[in-house]
Order: sequence, then C-alpha cells, then structure tokens
Amino acid sequence: MTCDSDVELARLLATHAGVILLRLRTRKPMPASRLKADGDRRSHDFLTAALAKLRPADAVLSEEGADDAARLSARRVWIVDPLDGTREYSELDRDDWAIHVALWEDGELVAGAVALPGLGPTLTSEQPPQLRPAAAKPRILVSRSRPPAYAEAVAEKLGAELLPMGSAGAKAMAVVRGQAEAYLHDGGQYEWDSAAPVVVARGAGLHTSRVDGSPLSYNNPNPYQPDLLICRPELATPILSAIAASK
Repeated sequence: MTCDSDVELARLLATHAGVILLRLRTRKPMPASRLKADGDRRSHDFLTAALAKLRPADAVLSEEGADDAARLSARRVWIVDPLDGTREYSELDRDDWAIHVALWEDGELVAGAVALPGLGPTLTSEQPPQLRPAAAKPRILVSRSRPPAYAEAVAEKLGAELLPMGSAGAKAMAVVRGQAEAYLHDGGQYEWDSAAPVVVARGAGLHTSRVDGSPLSYNNPNPYQPDLLICRPELATPILSAIAASK
C-alpha cells in the first residue's frame, strides 16, 4: 500500500481495519470480553504498523498504545481509535461502532476518516456527504449509557427528541449523514474519541465545539476531553444557549 494523500490514507486504513474487525466478528463465537480485546488489539496493530511504514516520521496517539511524549514536539500526529464502541462491537446485532483515523498537523486537525463497517460507508473530511434538510423536530444523539444530566432539559427547551446510540463516531456520522441534527456528550472522552469525527464533521460544514462553545484542541499533554457538541450550524447557538441555561 502506498498513498500520497493523507485523507486517502486515513480512508484506506480505517476501511481495512473495519474489514479485519468484521472478519473477527464473524468467526466462531467467543466471549464478549475476548472479542473486545482481540478487536482492539488487531485493529491497533494494523493501524500502527501501517502508519510506521507509510508515514515513519509522524507520531501516533492511539487509545490502545502507550502514550509517547515525543508526540508533543512533533509537527504531525495521527490520532486513532482502533475500535470506537467496543461494547456495541461485541453485541453482534449492533452496527453502531466505528474506526477513527485523524491527522493533526501544526496545531490543527487537517484530515481524517471514520469507518462504519457495520453500516458500510467510510466517511472522510474531504468528501463528506451533502447535508440533508433538517427534521422539523431536532434529533439529538446522546450516549446509551451516560447521557448528559441536562440533556432532557435541553431537549425540552428546543422541542427536540433525544436518541441514544453507541460509539462517538457512529453518533457524529449520523449527524453528518442527516439521521440526526446534533450529538451532545458530557461526561468525559479522550482525543481519539472525537478527533476523526470532528474533522469529518467540519468537512461537512457542521459546528464542533465544547459544550460551553469553546474550541476543541488536540495533541495536548493530557488527551482527556470533558465534553463535545457536533451539530448543524443553525442549531449551534440555540443548543449552546439551552445548555448554559440548563447546567
């Protein structure tokens, strides 16, 4: 595999990692805990080996790898989540899981891809689908297991509907694909949870920020990120105002 385009490389890597994960998932049955662990490891090993070969001068920050402080002085850092939504991946009837591959360069996210192997497409920051018309009643995606404490109050203020879904990548791409108008998260994530979804969402013209409206930043010494909002641009101010009034 060779690839001069960073966006195309992100797409190829995320897509192929998805093939690896689908093959593993359809092999002989295994306990959920083993499927999660094997999926994480195999996808991580593939992504990091491919990046080491194809972009040897770049640093890598992966959920499944040891954090190397050398990335903090690197110009280019790949931020990857080899399997976003391990719980959903281990539940064989679910398709809301993803693979994230993003590139940070000189302070900004510049390229990325999110593969949705259970659904088929890999979406990229360069050629995301055109935004569909918004639903009359906004649909706000939240975590299956830990929705924001104020989510119901925000939905009530906006006349919106809350929809639970697994995987940050699956939720963000549902907004990109027009299946919802917003994705709201509060309760902690890490940079690899949002980097690729955010750069793809930005490519589609969506708003991305913290829930107080402040910018998201990446390749920080501590990769923890408390919260995230991805939404249609016309809903950013109403949602942010509703959050501020509800907290």
